[in-house]
Amino acid sequence: MGKRRPGAPTLEEVAAHAGVGRGTVSRVVNNAAGVKESTRRAVQRAIEELGYVPNLAARSLAGRRADAVALVLTEPDWRMFAEPFFSEIVRSLGDALADTGMQLLLTLVRSEDERQRFLEYARGGRVDGILMMSVHAGDQLPDMLAEARLPTVLLGRRSGEEYVSYVDADNVGGARNAVSYLLKQGRRTIATITGPLDMYVAQCRLRGYRDALEMAGLEGTPSLVAEGDFTEESGRLAMADLIERHPEIDGVLAASDTSAAGALQALRAAGRRVPEDVAVIGFDDFSLAQRTEPRLTTVRQPVEEMGRSMIRLLLEEMEEPFVAWRHVILRTELVVRESA
Repeated sequence: MGKRRPGAPTLEEVAAHAGVGRGTVSRVVNNAAGVKESTRRAVQRAIEELGYVPNLAARSLAGRRADAVALVLTEPDWRMFAEPFFSEIVRSLGDALADTGMQLLLTLVRSEDERQRFLEYARGGRVDGILMMSVHAGDQLPDMLAEARLPTVLLGRRSGEEYVSYVDADNVGGARNAVSYLLKQGRRTIATITGPLDMYVAQCRLRGYRDALEMAGLEGTPSLVAEGDFTEESGRLAMADLIERHPEIDGVLAASDTSAAGALQALRAAGRRVPEDVAVIGFDDFSLAQRTEPRLTTVRQPVEEMGRSMIRLLLEEMEEPFVAWRHVILRTELVVRESA
């Protein structure tokens, strides 16, 4: 391991042949972003002409690389593993890493002891970078990783003042567009089922809901807001409670497709027709949205692009650490189906 075959070309020889720096060749070999397409083609041509074969083991030893990325989950509730969002994000991250030669390691950090153990594990060079999802307000792990100068990218943010690198969707705009659509359809008593409000993503979707009402000159009614936790059961219970408090409800925005599916169950049990009596909009646009009855109108998050962006940002931090934190917010899209 780590020894070069006699006569095998080196990274430096490839760089000289292509007329670029060693670091540029490394970025091309690792499929990192930030390389011009013409430069990438020149490096790939040099690799082919010289017959260069990256030695991952040698590269790992020489550069203290583990060729592994940790996906850290801090959510204590095991129900999240059954949620479509989790599986879709893991799949998109795996796809984005497929050509890099790095492994994706799933890590659970649910207590202070586990947090300290993971920090020591990461400091020991066992992983090259860290991805985090389902981060709640007050979680100190991103700060600890930043202080340890470990490349880290979050899915979502803990607050509007987040400084650690992150990829997020336009949750405010997505929710605002959804409620504006309901208002244009003539709905006037519109409720919302939020996610857990200690998560910034849930706060943003609630803000978008309120923004749309304010823009339409309507005063938000606190009792039309029910807190959930993104799950189907919380959507069912919240919708049942909303119907009891406000029988006149004619529209609802749920903070996830799964909670919207639960809301559909509660509406059906209460004898309400969707969308004739109550229009329902979810958030995510996973396959579940096309399996409900009726099919869900929903706010589509660009999950594939989110996964690719997280990996791109992480590779950039690994190549150029300590330069600047990187923040990416991706557009959402309202997908209209039968439920609204």
